[in-house]
Amino acid sequence: MSDDAPAPAGGAPAAGGGGGGHGAAGGSHATDQTNGAHDKIQPKPRITKSTFNTNISDLVGTPRRVSADSLDLDDYFVGPRDLDKHSKLPYFMRMHGSVLPRMVLPVLGVGAWATCITCISKFVYPLEVATLLLTVLGFVVGLSLSFRSSTAYERYSEGRKTWCTLMIQCRNLARYVWVHVAEREGDQGTDDLLQKVTAMNLILAYAVALKHRLRFEPYAHYPDIAGLVAHLDTYAQAAHKEEHLAHKHKSPWKSVGEHLGLPFAMSNPRKEMKRSDKPLGNLPMEIMAYLSAYVETVQNNGQMKSTVLGGQVMNALAGMTDTAGNAERVLTTPLPIGYNILISQVVLLYVYLLPFQLYQALGWVTIPGTIAAAYIILGIATIGDELENPFGNDVNDLPLDAYCAELSRELDTLMSTPAPKFDEHLMETAGLNQPLWPLSNKGLGEWRGKSKDEIRDALRAKVVAGKGGVGDMPL
Repeated sequence: MSDDAPAPAGGAPAAGGGGGGHGAAGGSHATDQTNGAHDKIQPKPRITKSTFNTNISDLVGTPRRVSADSLDLDDYFVGPRDLDKHSKLPYFMRMHGSVLPRMVLPVLGVGAWATCITCISKFVYPLEVATLLLTVLGFVVGLSLSFRSSTAYERYSEGRKTWCTLMIQCRNLARYVWVHVAEREGDQGTDDLLQKVTAMNLILAYAVALKHRLRFEPYAHYPDIAGLVAHLDTYAQAAHKEEHLAHKHKSPWKSVGEHLGLPFAMSNPRKEMKRSDKPLGNLPMEIMAYLSAYVETVQNNGQMKSTVLGGQVMNALAGMTDTAGNAERVLTTPLPIGYNILISQVVLLYVYLLPFQLYQALGWVTIPGTIAAAYIILGIATIGDELENPFGNDVNDLPLDAYCAELSRELDTLMSTPAPKFDEHLMETAGLNQPLWPLSNKGLGEWRGKSKDEIRDALRAKVVAGKGGVGDMPL
């Protein structure tokens, strides 16, 4: 085959491409080719990933994910971060993701306090404290901040592990449904296909609904889930009102207060749940009930022939439920309030005592020295507070929207082609399949003419020919 010959469909390499390996005898180079075996086989027409019709202008719908490339100032304060974006700035110059906005007022307050103490000590009366107090309190503050940071990151890491487990269970369940649930003949096959697509959408809807539940968003009208669960009879649908669609405008003072991290400007995250006059239910659990009903239906119809496979499907459903419980445990079990109060008080006490201890040695440098120390100490405490809830909308929280969008793309990719039949696949690609590559470039059709003993001899020769390769470890 010449170098400029057209490549086979699907981007597969031509038979004989990719170079030859070592032969079985004497380490000679294998030169056998398929000699155009794939030209002799005429596979039946089928839908593949390389034959899609890209004309989708007639498919009008709302995209599941909207890319936000605006330069709005709010993008620096509202998260989570977009994982697809890349910044070339070094970390110490980045604003997006920094706790600096939340540190502005506390650091200014500490700077004003340090200025006041320094001026009084300089012009009125020296307010000095022995540096021994600085050493003792510094040790206590260090232990407190270490405990606060470690517990916060442990919750963040636990949240990520929990969501990773959910993604794995969703992928397993989607594979079970799409590949192992049979489609019957005739008109029933069309209904079976639509049922499978609906079940796949419910898998995605479960992850999206869990995301909203962890963010205290109890309804089902949000753009990323409305089309997935509109056909379900759920309490979240029944409790929805038109007023929930209205965009709520915030006053400039409230927006500034939220960006600066002022506690009195923060709204109660459970406000929407408290204001509802109807029961809200548990949307992920209700979606799970419909998924279980689908599994019951295909088992009764005989579309799932293996009882072992049925058990695996039920295990995947149970795993998704367990994951939701673990995520709710992380959300609803924060660091006890007593620890938070005490650590905050200890940190502030230490910072506000710094000017008394630094003035004797630093003089006017006490002011910038206190500000620098306050930024470091209060910054560590602030980032620990932000990481405590990994499922929120802060910049440093887990990007659950990106995870759900990724799952959506993966499910769409799986559904884009029919479930493969392995025996038919081997027949259609016999000329392209090189079972003993790189030892031999022969296609599957040629190896079918060999005996089992010859094939096993070739497999042993493949081990010998590969000795000393990159993957071998010296003994």
